[in-house]
Amino acid sequence: MSTLSTHVLDTMHGRPAAAVRLCLEDAFGVALFTGETNSDGRCPGMPELPPGRYALTFDVAAYFVGAGVALSDPPFLDKVRIAFGMADAGHYHVPLLVSPFAYSTYRGS
Repeated sequence: MSTLSTHVLDTMHGRPAAAVRLCLEDAFGVALFTGETNSDGRCPGMPELPPGRYALTFDVAAYFVGAGVALSDPPFLDKVRIAFGMADAGHYHVPLLVSPFAYSTYRGS
């Protein structure tokens, strides 16, 4: 089994992104966990997972609207989906660095 964590950083404002809704799904699109980032941009409580393919989907447009950013309709980025694999047991950290017009991710520690 592996552990999973995430950290959402708002690169537009240079701070952790609090209150970002997210969903963890398995390879078949079945929701395994839903949550919201805390004041530090982290989402505690994610389940342990066996090796496999997963996806994290972040509701970034709703976050930026809530932060007072005027977005187009439809927004350029609405939801950001990161599909990733967990090949071995261990810890996987999937951060999201996001602005209304760009995002980046990597395997963190």
